[in-house]
Amino acid sequence: MDAAEKLEIETRLVGVLKSIFDPEIPVNIYDLGLIYSIIVDDEHIVHITMTLTAPNCPMADQLIEEVKYKVVGTRGVKDIDLKLTFNPPWDKSMLSDEAMLELGLL
Repeated sequence: MDAAEKLEIETRLVGVLKSIFDPEIPVNIYDLGLIYSIIVDDEHIVHITMTLTAPNCPMADQLIEEVKYKVVGTRGVKDIDLKLTFNPPWDKSMLSDEAMLELGLL
């Protein structure tokens, strides 16, 4: 896979991740800063490292399943390797400007 194809898939993935919302905060998980990395390898497997706003999030399983389902359904993606981490822990500094504006913090 060439760099242009990889960039095209990554761009689609950002759009997909922006369609997934944290159930407790009315902002998508990408702009919340919950996605730490997105890597598409040459086998069309997407490696995502993400976190949650809190380790004891009651909707964690549902949110992770939605990410897996939507990412695998993205054109150009064969599979997903999702890693959940709490290091570094999420905090408000990870919010995008769009998220801060939407939450009235800007």
